[in-house]
Amino acid sequence: MRITKILSSLLLVVLVGSIYAQDAYGIPAFARRYKISCTTCHAPFPRLKAYGDEFAAAGFVIREEEKERDYITGGDETLWLNRTFQLGMRFDAWMMLDEDQTLPQSVDSDLQIPWGVKILSGGALTKNIGYYFYFYMAERGEVAGIEDAYIHFDDIGGLPLDLMVGQFQTSDPLMKRELRLSYEDYQVYKQTVGVSQINLTYDRGLMAVYGIESTGTDLVGFLVNGNGKGEAAANRKFDGDRYKNYGFRVNQGIGEFASLGGYFYQGLENLPLAGGTPLEWRQNEVRYFGPDFSLGAGPLSFTGQYMIRQDSNPMGLNNEPAEKIETTGMIGELVYLPAGDDGRHAFVLLYNDLESKDAGIAYRTVSFGSSYLVARNLRLHFEYTRDLENELNRGVFGIVSGF
Repeated sequence: MRITKILSSLLLVVLVGSIYAQDAYGIPAFARRYKISCTTCHAPFPRLKAYGDEFAAAGFVIREEEKERDYITGGDETLWLNRTFQLGMRFDAWMMLDEDQTLPQSVDSDLQIPWGVKILSGGALTKNIGYYFYFYMAERGEVAGIEDAYIHFDDIGGLPLDLMVGQFQTSDPLMKRELRLSYEDYQVYKQTVGVSQINLTYDRGLMAVYGIESTGTDLVGFLVNGNGKGEAAANRKFDGDRYKNYGFRVNQGIGEFASLGGYFYQGLENLPLAGGTPLEWRQNEVRYFGPDFSLGAGPLSFTGQYMIRQDSNPMGLNNEPAEKIETTGMIGELVYLPAGDDGRHAFVLLYNDLESKDAGIAYRTVSFGSSYLVARNLRLHFEYTRDLENELNRGVFGIVSGF
């Protein structure tokens, strides 16, 4: 009875919200700048479609729409300053009902309102150079600060070569976590092993992208600190050791509707010796590699990812294990847009599978989500997740908005 009452209450809130939201009006920064609909780049937001990928790859600039009157030059040909500073907001709120079995007190319902509030900006810094950043004013109740933040150099030297300098996720060349439709995350990208600080989320560094149009091949390479986006130490340095991590991805288009890719990441880190003094360290070598595949045909699109992670000593042991500790992960995401890019309905089916026997990691879920666009910049989302590993259920209702 209690579960039924909570579920009924959540449904009522969503229905009432949808009635009032039909009159909502607001356009995020890029739509406001170019006076275009959000559907030009998103289907539905925040998920990018092909044109949205091209817009981002061009440094968040529509070249044919760039006019000198939109900028302040002051008679100086080397100055190309935005006449207006582009700002946008994103507000996410969720209502959760799940079978929580944590101790000492179970919490089987939660109003995560808001779950996240962030302010973002992007656009041209000068010709062929753009910028993008967002600041999380609230994420799960905390000020998360800056996450994505970089300068984007487009078509360097007239070549199909782009360079991003700043902070980004090392999983971005694969699947962008911030643009997913689901509440459920891409688990393999955020998972760490032992006391290792390395995963495939945010890091500071450089990322270069080179496109070969004649063959439909994209090449991506990056160099990062390898220890996330934490604060600088007392020595005013962000990196906690002398090592730099690197990675690359190759993606090959297959016809008009499919692509096949491969990913590799290599890194070293110093970890505190287990049971030792604060000045004793042990080295951990981390390697990621795996294939990915995407297919899109009409209203259906599928993306699959298989990833292997190998750690030489993620626990910081005095005696390094004889064999690398291997963690394997898989993501399968199917998106269905019954009315195509311009429709209001979207459905997503997401499968996560992650395991590492030596590290005690086991995660396996399947999620089904249904979205409805009340407005182009306001999406209602319902999602059911089944935890296959622990045989538990979770339901969420949410509002995702941009303005």
